[in-house]
Amino acid sequence: MLTSVDPDVIRALGDPLRLKIVTLLARETLCTTHLVEETGAKQTNLSNHMKVLREAGIVETEPCGRFTYYKLKPEVLAGLSEQFAELAASARTTAGNKRACP
Repeated sequence: MLTSVDPDVIRALGDPLRLKIVTLLARETLCTTHLVEETGAKQTNLSNHMKVLREAGIVETEPCGRFTYYKLKPEVLAGLSEQFAELAASARTTAGNKRACP
């Protein structure tokens, strides 16, 4: 069931800019400068979004000199995908179930 999914992960992915960041990071590891260029977001706004993604466990940081690189943690998304697939399978098999009203 979906209850084992961290609600912070779902909330983090619900924001369009954060979803775009995750999509970019699925292709390659990027630094803050790259993400600012790719998204058009202000650096401070981007940093706030990255904090949410880090706290939700979706991305991890990798220091490199004076830059910080961000890398996607694919196992988090894979786990979320599996749980949604289970929900979809359950919905398909129970589509005919209807609880009677009292």
